[in-house]
Amino acid sequence: MRLLALLLWLVIGSAAAAEEKIVLGLSQDEVAITASFNGSDILIYGAIQRDSPAPTDSVMGIIITVSGPAAPVTVRRKERMFGIWVNRDSVNVDSAPSFYAVAGSAPLSLILKDIEDLRYKITIPRAIRSVGSTLEGAQDFTDALIRIRAGDGLYQVLVNQVDLEKQTLFDTRIVLPSNLTEGNYDTRIFLTRNGTVIDQYDTIIPVNKVGLERWLFNLAHEAPVSYGLLSLAIAAVAGWMASAVFQALKR
Repeated sequence: MRLLALLLWLVIGSAAAAEEKIVLGLSQDEVAITASFNGSDILIYGAIQRDSPAPTDSVMGIIITVSGPAAPVTVRRKERMFGIWVNRDSVNVDSAPSFYAVAGSAPLSLILKDIEDLRYKITIPRAIRSVGSTLEGAQDFTDALIRIRAGDGLYQVLVNQVDLEKQTLFDTRIVLPSNLTEGNYDTRIFLTRNGTVIDQYDTIIPVNKVGLERWLFNLAHEAPVSYGLLSLAIAAVAGWMASAVFQALKR
């Protein structure tokens, strides 16, 4: 009897969750990095599709995350010894996104339960994976990494930056800094009710070098000798031109 009641509860819960679905749109589906690239912003917007009127007995939330390519990071702590700064302790972070922005329609503590954050890795500390470190105070190193990258505009927490109209339409604008890492940027949208995720939509925004930047990048990685010779030739020509201009000005 208890098993039957549990199965019935699961079926009813799944049906209720299926009543609301995220429909997403993007102002642009890719970002091109050129010589004049000084940052960009992306408008993420969408709607909640329903089979029935929106529930009135629960708190709805929209959370949007944009995550850049992840890679291991070594965080070091400097200490002053004999009048100079030297590296002392270090912690290896297994995986940290090069860029991470999380925007919510309200403070995350009000629309996201801790267990859901642990499951979906939504907040910045959860998005950074650091395991196996036995150094005392290792969390301080992770906090320092977050603080440094936040100062560079690479980690962003955007509270109340998702506009939600009539619990149906939503939009937010994510600012991408100029120092972006090339690669695919995972974009996730979460719909929550009373802090529980009831729907998720995932997409990818490619960020790629184009034009001369792409050609130089490919040349440096695929033909490093040619790239080095070209760099020397450009440096020599630039030096000769600077010398010629200087001599002309002296006359």
